[in-house]
Amino acid sequence: MYPNSNQPTPSLDYLNQIAPKAPPKVNNLFKKPIFLGAALGIAILLTIILTVASSQPKSTELLAARLTTTANTADSATTNIKSTQLRAFNSNLKLYLTNTVRDITPILAKDGIDITKLDKKITTAESNTDLLSTLEDARLNAVYDRTYAREMAYRLDTVITLMRQINGNTNNKDLKSYLNDAITNLTPIQKQFADFNAANS
Repeated sequence: MYPNSNQPTPSLDYLNQIAPKAPPKVNNLFKKPIFLGAALGIAILLTIILTVASSQPKSTELLAARLTTTANTADSATTNIKSTQLRAFNSNLKLYLTNTVRDITPILAKDGIDITKLDKKITTAESNTDLLSTLEDARLNAVYDRTYAREMAYRLDTVITLMRQINGNTNNKDLKSYLNDAITNLTPIQKQFADFNAANS
């Protein structure tokens, strides 16, 4: 049988209306619990890393605090040193540290660091209270000069090490120039304290 050519053909709109709707495409990747767990884990890990990184003090702030407390220690030692040679070393160190703190202050100020208003955590971590106590014990036991020279040699070594670390990690030209000069000038002073022998002074 042939279809009746007089019969109307259904319109395309009608056919589209009665045809089953195609299901919306869903990315199966997001349905998998492993992917969701991994994405959540990465997000948590990034949050922890950013939190820890933001809570770490800047190494330049540590340097500022360490320079300041080292200068205070050198200043307080002046009246207790018996050796003429060690007293001369200490006078040079005090002058050097005064100039160094003065020179680093404007460089750090450009980075938003006020050397006179450092975070309490940093000043506590870099406090010289234990060192001063050790030196007082040494004074009472009549071994101040030897102890002071040893402790100051170690302290200056930590300052130089921190300066080198900062110098290797910064792109600030002013800071790099300052650190290069500071390391060059401080290294022989540190060696003087390290080589000091109270018996020969």
